[in-house]
Amino acid sequence: MGQGQRSNRILVRGAEHALDQFKYEIAREIGLTPPPDGYWGEYPTRQCGAMGGHMVRRMIQDAELRLAGGGGLTNVGGFTGGGYVGGGFGGGFAGGGVGGYTTR
Repeated sequence: MGQGQRSNRILVRGAEHALDQFKYEIAREIGLTPPPDGYWGEYPTRQCGAMGGHMVRRMIQDAELRLAGGGGLTNVGGFTGGGYVGGGFGGGFAGGGVGGYTTR
């Protein structure tokens, strides 16, 4: 297993809230009722995996939209990965779009 796969940590401080909102939005889109207490342990792995897959798909879509629009990708702390490293969710992490969430 690669070094980057050993932890599940947020790369940008302050992004936790936006990522949680994004997770809940995706859960509702695929027909899951988010747990009121935030504990996802009662949900089957298949459903949580589907939710994660949809999140990644949306993040890739956002990065592609940014690249196609000439926005480029942000390089923060040695990582390149679009606005996901330092922006919001949706059509251009720094200002909303599909989801309209920001982390700044």
